[in-house]
Amino acid sequence: MEPTAFPVNRALSIIGGKWRPQVYCALESGPKRFSELEREIPEITRKVLTDQLRELEDLGMVKRTSYPGKVLHVEYELTGEALTLQPTMKSLCKWGEDNCEDK
Repeated sequence: MEPTAFPVNRALSIIGGKWRPQVYCALESGPKRFSELEREIPEITRKVLTDQLRELEDLGMVKRTSYPGKVLHVEYELTGEALTLQPTMKSLCKWGEDNCEDK
């Protein structure tokens, strides 16, 4: 049986990793430009942020919208499917606060 056959593995493949939860949380409050995401996640490099956004877009979790003009304006936002993760992400954050303090 393939590892992604288990629903929990599929979910973890989407939200797992070092940066995806942080990108998700940064976009939870609404659409953001790339530079806004860089400011909210200062530890992430431009390349890694770009890669994570592309991967999340490919997974259907992030929507990228380009606005034409003299200066290209691009915004990223969570899709409807990604927004269904909010209760789960909030629960994970609460669990982390309650159980993962510097021990």
